[in-house]
Order: sequence, then structure tokens, then C-alpha cells
Amino acid sequence: MTTWKDAFREGLVSGSLAALLSAGYLAVAGWRRGHPAAPVNAVSHWIFGERALREDDASVAYTASGYVTHHAASVFWGVLHAKAWGARPEAKQPLAAAAGAVAAAGVASFVDYQLTPKRLTPGFEHRLARPEMTTVYAFFALGLMAGSLLMKKR
Repeated sequence: MTTWKDAFREGLVSGSLAALLSAGYLAVAGWRRGHPAAPVNAVSHWIFGERALREDDASVAYTASGYVTHHAASVFWGVLHAKAWGARPEAKQPLAAAAGAVAAAGVASFVDYQLTPKRLTPGFEHRLARPEMTTVYAFFALGLMAGSLLMKKR
């Protein structure tokens, strides 16, 4: 069983990579729609309400707080993923690590959109179409997998 200390260490790395990759895709998807910062801004709706969902331009208030929120949530999921999956011997194998990361991203998506109150959902669902949302979680899973495999090589 992975200790919480080890899970936090791995989750910090894998969650950070997941946040960077998925936020990068959020910016690309927003750019394709003419407003690169808009999907990240929307994440700050838990602080700023409806205004954040409509904000198109990059700003410290909306974009920075949206990214920090996204990053913190990604690390949270990274820690849970590492705690549940980290000690398994198969977690060191790329295919199994990918399956574990996809499962974690699926659970995160389910919790984000089925169990979480509307004010605390990620928010970017207001700025993106469903295929783009799927891609956000795919990049999230890729980051979890890459970070976990990197930590296991240490």
C-alpha cells in the first residue's frame, strides 16, 4: 500500500503534468474559438460566478485564479490516483499505467459533472463542446500516466 506521503509526492508530479497538459489543450481549444483564455477563465466561476463564464480576455483575476484552481484540482486527483494505483506492480508498465490514468480521468469527469454542485464544476464545459471536453480529460489522463511513470523510474 502506498503511503499518503508517497502518494502526495507522486500526485504532485503527475497532477502537475496533468494540469499543464490539459490547460494547454484548454488554451488551444479556446484559441480555435477565438479566445484562448476563455476556457481557463471559466474555471474561476466558483469565485466570480457568471462573469467568469463570459470573460474572453486573459487577466490575473480570471485566468490566474482559473489556472490555480485547475492545477490544485489536478494535484488532488493525482494524489488519489497515486494512493489507489501507485503500489501495484503493474503500475510500472506503460499500458497498465495508461489504463489506470484513463480510469482516474473517467472518475474525475464523473465526479466533476454528476456529483459536484454546479458552482464547483470545472466551468470550461460552458466554453467547449463535448468532443473538446473529452480531449481535455484525455490530456489530463496522459499527464497522470506520464507523471506516475516518471516517479516510478526514480
